Amino acid sequence: MSTLKGRYTLTQSQKMMIFVLSMSLYGLSNMFTELIPSVQLGPIELSVEYFAFIPLTLCMLFHPLYAAVGAAVGEMIFGELMLGQFGGLGELEKFITFSLAMYVAGRMVSDPKNRMQVGVAAITGVAIHQFCSAAVDIVKVWVGVEELEAVQGLTESIVVIEGVGFLNNVLFSGILFALLPTMYLVPRLYGKIEPLLGMKPRERNMKYATGTWLSPKLVISGIILAGIAMGAELLSESGWSLGEFELPGAESNEGMLIWVSMLVAAIVAGIAITIQIRRAARKRHEAGQIDA
Repeated sequence: MSTLKGRYTLTQSQKMMIFVLSMSLYGLSNMFTELIPSVQLGPIELSVEYFAFIPLTLCMLFHPLYAAVGAAVGEMIFGELMLGQFGGLGELEKFITFSLAMYVAGRMVSDPKNRMQVGVAAITGVAIHQFCSAAVDIVKVWVGVEELEAVQGLTESIVVIEGVGFLNNVLFSGILFALLPTMYLVPRLYGKIEPLLGMKPRERNMKYATGTWLSPKLVISGIILAGIAMGAELLSESGWSLGEFELPGAESNEGMLIWVSMLVAAIVAGIAITIQIRRAARKRHEAGQIDA
């Protein structure tokens, strides 16, 4: 089989379905995390950072690019715009780092039935995202665009602070809400959810792109995107927060807006799934008539 035939391909409508599904489901999950209180254990705060297993599962089962970008867009729409606030240029850093981390995790999995491979990819995706976020925060303090309130005048302490936060997020949210659910869902859903949505499961060990998952192109692109994300965040903290806004009353009505955002995300997800299921059923019916 040639390299081209060995690649996993989708139609434009299928790509759009994956994008919308990832956008709405992850946006819905983000609203749930807003309602979950954090737990303070001494100097360590345990909180649910995100339900990363949703985009991770979609990236590993379908196509990582459209699922990753869809999840990042969902966070922006349902977690920011629907709540009446938007960080402007500063949101670009979140968008790039999260999309890049989920995309890399999805590319790492060539066999969705391999739990070890799925688990390593899931925790790697979370680690990449948290590392990029921590690195940006460290650089902001060192450059001087953001003040460090913990220890005045000792900017080096930000490394320790961010390091503890990195380990907390990876070991708590990364294991409980990314690693374990993804290792359970991906092997179980593989081969079952794709036909329901009118898609063929990709063959095991079939790749999304030619070559190995860690290609020079991916590394170079990742470095460039990380640089853009860091530059955008530094500009935002320096006062160049283009597009930033907050609607009047958004903060006082945050609780109500969260529920409204959850409702809209659920409706969008329901419509996308219903349309795809009906389309798949119609195709099966037409194929049955042809065979008859």
